[in-house]
Amino acid sequence: MNYSDIQNLLGNETESLLSYECKTISKSLLHTPSSDFVDKVWASSDRNPNVLRNMQHIFNSGRLSKTGYLSILPVDQGIEHSAGASFAPNPIYFDPENIIKLALEGGCNAVATTLGVLGSVARKYVHKIPFLLKFNHNEFLSYPNSHDQIIFASIEQAFDMGAIAVGATIYFGSEESKRQIQEVSLAFEKAHSLGMVTVLWCYLRNNNFKKDIDYHLAADLTGQANHLGATIGADIVKQKLPENNGGFTALNFGKSHKKMYSELCSEHPIDLCRYQVANNYMGRVGLINSGGASGNNDIAEAVKTAVINKRAGGMGLISGRKAFQKEMKEGIKILNAIQDIYLCKEVTIA
Repeated sequence: MNYSDIQNLLGNETESLLSYECKTISKSLLHTPSSDFVDKVWASSDRNPNVLRNMQHIFNSGRLSKTGYLSILPVDQGIEHSAGASFAPNPIYFDPENIIKLALEGGCNAVATTLGVLGSVARKYVHKIPFLLKFNHNEFLSYPNSHDQIIFASIEQAFDMGAIAVGATIYFGSEESKRQIQEVSLAFEKAHSLGMVTVLWCYLRNNNFKKDIDYHLAADLTGQANHLGATIGADIVKQKLPENNGGFTALNFGKSHKKMYSELCSEHPIDLCRYQVANNYMGRVGLINSGGASGNNDIAEAVKTAVINKRAGGMGLISGRKAFQKEMKEGIKILNAIQDIYLCKEVTIA
């Protein structure tokens, strides 16, 4: 995909997204992705040499190898959303091997999925693509449904099967979040001691966050979730793309400052995402945005999300349903379209 293809997919949003210049938080303040990101940013941290080696291995894999950007295939929806609902659109993905094949053939830097999926094919594929084991989940069979992230696997299990990264979700804002923060913090400490990279899904979950609009997608609230994730040792944060702002003030809780909604951010989608990056220690902790649900215009939506993330200073996308709920060839095409944004030199940091 070349620059003109990107412009065509963005349609009437081309000018506003590709020509926008950020006047809030300057890009000069950011630690932006690059081929030597580990040397420039993480080498001076407290991470041990095995973590640095495994980080570099992830950066050197897939179509985005040696760019500093990441394209990760996440498939934990078999637990989070139920296997039937997730894989009915394309039943081949009930077989874990096809999940790994999609990530490999789609040129991803890594595949992120469950203990069972990775364990079932580890000896065949662990040396072919970096494994990221997601060790906690919101199981979706208890009745009535509840929302809590509980431990499904140990860090030692991830290490023993050859995974070089682990991931977890915290539902920030929920009643269970304090326990989840403590659990994940201890697990990340253990993972780092064994040389594994840590990735945190920093999601918000509270029914009171929905008022006139859905503030689960507010830049100020998601930004603070990112900051908490960075605090407990996440190397990379996964977050939903922000769509609004002002959650603290609309919900009348927490603490905020008027500059958060004026000098540091605007309503432009790139500025909203830039605020997330700023809360990731100005980019020292990589921001990967989620790809979202599958729909009718998946390539165009995926390209738009990637453009916003890249131009904001983010590190890439972690997109699952848009890829695995299609025929494999179509899924590969979508993953490659995302990657093409990060390979395109004309798409610059705003």
